[in-house]
Amino acid sequence: MTIRPIKTEKDHAQALKRIEALMTARADTPEGDELDVLVTLVEAYEAKHYAIDAPDPIAAIHHRMEAMGMARKDLEPLLGSKSRVSEVLNRKRKLTMEMVRNLHEGMQLPAEALIQDYTLRV
Repeated sequence: MTIRPIKTEKDHAQALKRIEALMTARADTPEGDELDVLVTLVEAYEAKHYAIDAPDPIAAIHHRMEAMGMARKDLEPLLGSKSRVSEVLNRKRKLTMEMVRNLHEGMQLPAEALIQDYTLRV
């Protein structure tokens, strides 16, 4: 087993090809160890070169609402009145810390995603 750092796209492609070949390797075998190390290297390379920005807070709320089959009315206990929900979802009002906490608890949205800055529509 010769493992090297992943520095280029070519290295990345070769590592992915080798990972594919090792996918059926059993744990605690030389092949299984090689698989673990390669996956760690690929994850580190991809985190550095293919980082995904945190979603816009309002987009994250819309996405989670869709995934959970929620309607705007379902957000009233978390955000306040019907008009407050409308203001937030239509980007007329920013989320408050209390709203962030409520959305985090009530919808299991990551607080990190909810505290991202976003522009209002005036």
